Amino acid sequence: MTTLTTLSWLGIARLGLIQTALGAIIVLTTSTLNRVMVVEMALPAMLPGFLVAVHHFVQLARPRIGYGSDVGGRRTPWILGGMALLAVSGVVAAFGTVLMASSVITGSIVSFIGFFGIGLGSGATGTSLLVLLAKVVAPERKPAAATLVWFMMIAGFAVTAGIAGHYLDPFSPSRLLAVTATVSALAMIVTVVAIRNVEPANYAAQPVTNSEKPAFSVALKKIWQERQARQFTMFVFFSMLAYSFQDLILEPYAGLVFGLSPGASTQLAGTQHAGVLVGMIAVAASGSLLSKHGVRLLRAWTVGGCIASGMVLLALASGGLNPETWHLSGNVFLLGFANGAFAIAAIATMMTLASAGESGREGLRMGLWGAAQAIAFALGGFLGTVAVDVCQIWIEVPAHAYGLVFSLEALMFLVAAWLGLGIGKNEQQDVEKSTPSFGEIAMQEVMAGRN
Repeated sequence: MTTLTTLSWLGIARLGLIQTALGAIIVLTTSTLNRVMVVEMALPAMLPGFLVAVHHFVQLARPRIGYGSDVGGRRTPWILGGMALLAVSGVVAAFGTVLMASSVITGSIVSFIGFFGIGLGSGATGTSLLVLLAKVVAPERKPAAATLVWFMMIAGFAVTAGIAGHYLDPFSPSRLLAVTATVSALAMIVTVVAIRNVEPANYAAQPVTNSEKPAFSVALKKIWQERQARQFTMFVFFSMLAYSFQDLILEPYAGLVFGLSPGASTQLAGTQHAGVLVGMIAVAASGSLLSKHGVRLLRAWTVGGCIASGMVLLALASGGLNPETWHLSGNVFLLGFANGAFAIAAIATMMTLASAGESGREGLRMGLWGAAQAIAFALGGFLGTVAVDVCQIWIEVPAHAYGLVFSLEALMFLVAAWLGLGIGKNEQQDVEKSTPSFGEIAMQEVMAGRN
């Protein structure tokens, strides 16, 4: 089989368009439909909350999806099939939301089916896309590639929210269905065009024998026995649990303790996202400029980002004791920077470690890590709110109650940092020895006549 680290930046951007398409459908179903149910339909907030949780928990199927793509040898069919399921399910979820106006029970059942499909579709597309990136992107390009793809997903969120929001006004059920169907159709078209001829045909040139195709449970057990895969799974769970723990409590904290208005607390969220983007850019720049030390740099950013996140959270907790003098926006920006740095470094590490260990199991490893991330996200926001409620039963001062929860989150980040210390050490020497310089890769591409 030919070398796999040959995808150009144009090819990486094409794959990023698939992530943009995925983000476009996800933002409509998890954000817009959520608002319609609560505001226009005047339904309890727990209903869309439950449906979004379903979308996360269904992604426990990611390891099985990754295993299936490993057995087949190609990722393109799984990306296309996942996007098709995601697109259809998005329309089904919107239709279920519309039905709630006449029958909440019927609409909820239809929406449940839609969100179930959204979870499976996004899991299949997202997992297979990351595996494909892991196989076709040069090691020294992976941090920058991960950042580019993540940026393009965020762009999908932003562009879709803006344009769809324009066409949804004045709101009507028919407009909701029309906008959702249009976005879903465009996402499918973009995916078909973007994936065309990106995955080399020779990836599946060597057929897999029956002896190389153990049952899913056997294959999963073997992957779990790999120290790196097991340790990275635990790292992903603890770090992403900590990452999502403050999702639903940061803005209430800003309002209760610092006296911020709803508009000001929303702007605070924007400040945090700005910090996330700057952190991602910093990782991408360092990883692409110092290619020979890519593995070491990724581990440093991953562990350092977790430690920094913990320290900034402790500062955030102590800041509530002096809200009149504390620079909350600067604190939140630093939190975003640390979060963004460790998150994008972890994604790039995920792409690097997917090929470590037994060959032909990249999809299963990526699926295992994706499932750990999905569970952490599903639990994190909910457990954060539960922790605050429990603390406020015993602690009357909001600053102290929230501060204790932020301190607990900081502890989880420190545990994640400890788990991250051993990530990639076994593979570092081999990767650095086999990683060509940027000039060598450029010359290879010129000689091969590749774009």
